[in-house]
Amino acid sequence: MSTTKQENVVISAPNFGVLELLIRGTAPLVIERFSKKAELMSRMAEGSVAKSKKVREARDYEREAEEARYRSFDGWEGMNAAAFRAGMISACRLVGFKMTLAKLSCFIEADGFDRIDGLPLIRIYGESRTFSAHTRNATGVVDVRARPQYQSWAAKLRIKFDQSQFKAADVINLMSRVGLQVGIGAGRPDSKSSAGCGWGTFEVIGTDQDASVRAQFGIA
Repeated sequence: MSTTKQENVVISAPNFGVLELLIRGTAPLVIERFSKKAELMSRMAEGSVAKSKKVREARDYEREAEEARYRSFDGWEGMNAAAFRAGMISACRLVGFKMTLAKLSCFIEADGFDRIDGLPLIRIYGESRTFSAHTRNATGVVDVRARPQYQSWAAKLRIKFDQSQFKAADVINLMSRVGLQVGIGAGRPDSKSSAGCGWGTFEVIGTDQDASVRAQFGIA
């Protein structure tokens, strides 16, 4: 005589949804990728060569700004997709939601990948220019750094989220807080090294402005 064993399911199946949001910058966006990797590797390979014997080369700020850009295999400019996810996790502090849960519940789907190191990218819609400003290196030495700046910009985000943790309205509100209070890129309000420069803020576009913003920036 056979018997059927009944089991109680404790762990629910993953229940993810994808929400598409259109955002528009409310302040300039400054991108700063780690562009000194090749230079550092070259110095390490040289070993203990005396600095006094080296000839200081003239700096090419246009080249430095290009090295600070993210470009996809298709040629368009973008930014690290992880920046938006990190912003959402950081914004959880404002609303009392556990950051550790947000880290497991929110993901940004990439528009493409960087052609140099394969990082997932979000496409930036808008023209960039070379922007030079003084800054302090980790050693405290003042330096002039050239980076790309987007004065007028927009992006389209596809956010994959755990629907057991968040509702769609929660995701929209959280990303709105990222745009208003956290920011993205260099000089953002939530910068780890300072109070920021007021850069990298944005707004989530509602359905009433969606068509006009897409037409302005040529977003499909």
